[in-house]
Amino acid sequence: MSDSQPTKAGINPPVFFPSVAVIGVLVVFGAVFPEKANTFFSGMQSWLISTFGWLYLGAVGAYLIFCIVLALSRYGQFRLGPDHSEPDFSYISWFAMLFSAGMGIGLMFYGVAEPVMHYANPPQGTSETAEAARSAMRITFFHWGMHAWAIYAVVGLCLAYFSFRRDLPLRMSSALYPLIGKRISGPIGNAVDILAVFGTLFGVATSLGFGAQQVNSGLNFLFSVPEGLSTQIVLICIITAMATTSVVLGLDGGIRRVSELNLWLAAALLLFVIVMGPTLFIFQSLIQNIGNYMSSVVDMTFNSWVYTGNDDTETFMSSWTLFYWAWWISWSPFVGMFVARVSRGRTIREFVLGVLLVPVGATFLWLTAFGDGALHMIMIDGMTTVLDAVDENTSTALFVFLEQFPFTWLTSILGTMLVITFFVTSSDSGSLVIDILTAKDGDEPPVWQRIFWAVLEGLVAIVLLAAGGIGALQAASLASALPITVIILIMAYCLYRSLSIELVKQDSLRHAMNTPSNVAGFGGGSWENRLKTLVTSPRRKQVDEFLTQVVKPAMEAVSKQFEESGMSTKISVEDDRCYLDVDHGAEIDFVYGVRARRFTAPTFYMGALTRSEEQKKAKEREHFRAEVFLREGGQQYNVVGYTKEQLIGDILDQYEKHLHFLYLVR
Repeated sequence: MSDSQPTKAGINPPVFFPSVAVIGVLVVFGAVFPEKANTFFSGMQSWLISTFGWLYLGAVGAYLIFCIVLALSRYGQFRLGPDHSEPDFSYISWFAMLFSAGMGIGLMFYGVAEPVMHYANPPQGTSETAEAARSAMRITFFHWGMHAWAIYAVVGLCLAYFSFRRDLPLRMSSALYPLIGKRISGPIGNAVDILAVFGTLFGVATSLGFGAQQVNSGLNFLFSVPEGLSTQIVLICIITAMATTSVVLGLDGGIRRVSELNLWLAAALLLFVIVMGPTLFIFQSLIQNIGNYMSSVVDMTFNSWVYTGNDDTETFMSSWTLFYWAWWISWSPFVGMFVARVSRGRTIREFVLGVLLVPVGATFLWLTAFGDGALHMIMIDGMTTVLDAVDENTSTALFVFLEQFPFTWLTSILGTMLVITFFVTSSDSGSLVIDILTAKDGDEPPVWQRIFWAVLEGLVAIVLLAAGGIGALQAASLASALPITVIILIMAYCLYRSLSIELVKQDSLRHAMNTPSNVAGFGGGSWENRLKTLVTSPRRKQVDEFLTQVVKPAMEAVSKQFEESGMSTKISVEDDRCYLDVDHGAEIDFVYGVRARRFTAPTFYMGALTRSEEQKKAKEREHFRAEVFLREGGQQYNVVGYTKEQLIGDILDQYEKHLHFLYLVR
């Protein structure tokens, strides 16, 4: 499709320009009036958490239950794409991008710090005891475990399903299609997408700002690099430049490669800590930590400490659990959309198990190695250095911890590289998500738009860091968690509703495959010609002729009859396919297509038997099938050899099944 206005290619004005305007207003407010902005947004955030904390707890628990039910039920068999689709990325690349975009950077800073903080200041009980250590690891696992990933999984599932299987734009608003229909492109849908842009950009920008401060602290600790605004601005510029380069190279060329680099660097550092640290203690505590987490996960999920009623537990809930839930939820449009983008072709079951178990398993191992490794130093080795470092400056906790091992200089360099590359992956994946959210439907966003959002994230971070307004924007980003919480619940309902209808459709199609008993070959209607058709290996030219001489005329005949009956139809013909679309108005349209699909010829096909030594060596010889495709995807049966009348019969058989499906869902 040609674009008559190339200068505007890729822009979705109702989302792009309001998003830029909202971001500009809030940045100016935070930069010009940092103290007022911080007071206003922090007060709003505190009020939301104290008033709607119960909603956060209940919603996050519901997200996890929803994911598990989908994975274990029949819904898990559906693909995030047509039935015939295959994953775009290998498992290694997929897991690497999940981990890097999700929470890799947080683990670098809180892997040591959070367990030690809970050990020193537990919500209940006596501090700095064995029970405090056990409780600290259980709480840390809870905050970084399946609940956080369940939030991302629900958003990612909804977006991937409606985009890749229902051919809707990859946007938050698309998941609301079962409720509001085409109005997803109107004010309601645009408002949802603008909210997602807002949460994503400010979430990434505030992380860049705080991250620059933390990297600066680490570099100062390691190499005496001076701490200050100028150093932090330089760090943001470097990270933004790297992220911009990555996002320009695209998902496969840039983001995937940086994510894989993260994975290998993190694995190397993790292996070093396990081998050089208290190895046996780490593995023993890992098993106990997982057991404690699993045995108490239901209680922790819904525990609001309402009956204790003391200031310590209330402060703990607002400062830790509810803060984390609000932070994960505010990041869910960003991480969920990125997870959806890299998960095309996976089944729902594969998606849920992969997103919930693999990153969580790696996270638990990381937290145990670094968290229990630090607790072992404090409790058994009597080293209070790490405890003092956490109390004094959280950002240096990792480096103080690594200082207790040999090869400190090397491991600290590796840790610094990981911090930077994790920030790069957060920034470039965030830019990609905003780029998709603000792009025109069906258009590939232009490169300048990718650069614009990547650079804007860095500029916002620099401006607010210089003005002291980073904290205000973090609070504003967290405040967006409340409406997003409700939106995700609605999205989950829409996904369940759509999957339920699709399951009915699948049941209605469970009949014998349409194979007429008198299917002809290319040369006539005898059974000999039919057998010849079955065991030969058609070439592309034969299938193209079949599409032109049989499929298209059959569809035209059916279309004409539909038109005479007062129904609207459309026939689409491309190089390798021919589709018939029957408009059913408010109901689901009927789509029947035939596509040429290429395969390597099986050896039992006569056409695949070689006639020369050269052909014998050509194991990759191609053959083609003319396969039927419905709205749901490929049906995996071949109609080469059907006559026009038989193909019309197949179209009508599938149409009858479609009518039966419409009847069942009423």
